[in-house]
Amino acid sequence: MNDSSWGAPPHAGYWGPSDGGPVQGAAPAGPAYDAHRAQQTRPMPIVPDVPAHGGHQEDDRGAARPGGPLFRDEMPQAQPYGAVPQKPDSMPTPDDAQQPVPVPVPQKKTAGRDLGAAIGVGVGLGAVIIASLFVVKAAFVGVITVAVVVGLWELTSRLQERKGIRAPLVPLALGGAAMVVSGYVRGPEGAWVAMALTALAVLVWRMTEPPEGYLKDVTAGVFAAFYVPFLATFVAMMLTADDGAQRVMTFLLLTVVSDTGAYAIGWRFGKHKLAPRISPGKTREGLFGAVGFAMVAGALLMEFAIDDGTWWQGLVLGLAVAVSATLGDLGESMIKRDLGIKDMGTLLPGHGGIMDRLDSLLPTAPVVWLLFVAFVG
Repeated sequence: MNDSSWGAPPHAGYWGPSDGGPVQGAAPAGPAYDAHRAQQTRPMPIVPDVPAHGGHQEDDRGAARPGGPLFRDEMPQAQPYGAVPQKPDSMPTPDDAQQPVPVPVPQKKTAGRDLGAAIGVGVGLGAVIIASLFVVKAAFVGVITVAVVVGLWELTSRLQERKGIRAPLVPLALGGAAMVVSGYVRGPEGAWVAMALTALAVLVWRMTEPPEGYLKDVTAGVFAAFYVPFLATFVAMMLTADDGAQRVMTFLLLTVVSDTGAYAIGWRFGKHKLAPRISPGKTREGLFGAVGFAMVAGALLMEFAIDDGTWWQGLVLGLAVAVSATLGDLGESMIKRDLGIKDMGTLLPGHGGIMDRLDSLLPTAPVVWLLFVAFVG
């Protein structure tokens, strides 16, 4: 059929081409149609079949509505051809309107760790330190050596896991142990010589592997040798004095008191962040708490525990410990943020790893050793 026949003015008795079939849209011939009415006829849209009998009036009327069903439980009805389906409006039900709005419960401040496990581990470590420190000094040197080797293992493992840096552990562990012993036996000169030999051993050891990444691996190795065993050597050098056990105990107690003061005051009154990009949990109020607690403890310890010490020297010592311990904590926080980890290890429940406990002690050790030498020789 030719497309031009659609829309042409129909005439009574008009027939299509030679096939004899009537053209769709043309008015049939007969007395019921005249030419005038036939010219006003338009094609009607195709409507789906609806049963003529047996249906309800509401169903017939619903089929002619252009929109969707008015009620949720009303079945959708047939729509005219070409009509765009409409999404029924979301109307709240009485049950939804009567439901109460939940009120958020304020959260209490927590330490973020298992305090019970942390206290238990802390007490156990304290007992080991005191027993080795006041019974046989050489035993405490062994404690320092074990802590250094484990700390190096944690640090090098995290560097390889997170950054692909392969700092050689074997020369670091052997050189670190030699540094601690040399510092105890030969003093600062022995510590420096052992540090230099350890760095050389790291350079040579790494040559046995492919050259890719050599520079970053040996740089990380030398950094690890200085950061962990060399700084720990100053604790062994404190021990060589006549009152060496008291000096080491003062150093440990001041660092712990500083951390405790920072935590207690910061948790209760902390509002202003100290270094939010490095350690969001530290506050300026916590730093003031660390300084106050450490200065009071330093004055008492220098006056009553250290030979020839005075209270004002203890104030200076406490201030220096609070500052160096805070900087040491921030320094390791920078390392852990760069590595994308929270703790260096999981060896100590409630504390993390050995390095998470040495972070404040390592940079504080040379500061305390130097002040002891300056104040009491």
